Amino acid sequence: MKTTICFCFFSILAFAQPESSSIYERRHEFTFGAVKLLAGPIVELNYEYIFREDFTFGTSVLVNGRNDNDWEEDFSVTPFARFYFQERKEFAAKGFFVEGFAKYSNGRNNDYGNENKQRYNAASLGLAGGFKLINRTGFVLEIVAGGGRTLGESKNAPDFIFRGDINLGYRF
Repeated sequence: MKTTICFCFFSILAFAQPESSSIYERRHEFTFGAVKLLAGPIVELNYEYIFREDFTFGTSVLVNGRNDNDWEEDFSVTPFARFYFQERKEFAAKGFFVEGFAKYSNGRNNDYGNENKQRYNAASLGLAGGFKLINRTGFVLEIVAGGGRTLGESKNAPDFIFRGDINLGYRF
């Protein structure tokens, strides 16, 4: 059901783009985390604004649809900034990138020796890297992986957080 809704959403975005706009002028991008969506009903939607050819910023929102899976986060908001390393400026924001991010998350600590899962709210900072491909029609494939450290002294929050997925989306 959620997969059908996401597919319909991105299909509408694809046909809503005016024909006169070239790929070089498009500055907005929506993607979703494909691996998390297939693994459990975990929906991660990303928005990215292309500020310059080599600098973008955006945010990611994650919602975990089930409490019985092994993913610790139930909800998170992750603003990020990316710097792209590319020699050809044919498409803006394409190729290898490094990302700095801040994350607010809440969830439950999966202490595997204990059935009592403790709730947490935590903020964290981290770095990630990845690679983005885009075609002339605006479809995007992106691979992201990275991690960060939790800030503060929360006993229930994980010390290390992971950020990564294979994202699919559309630039408009």
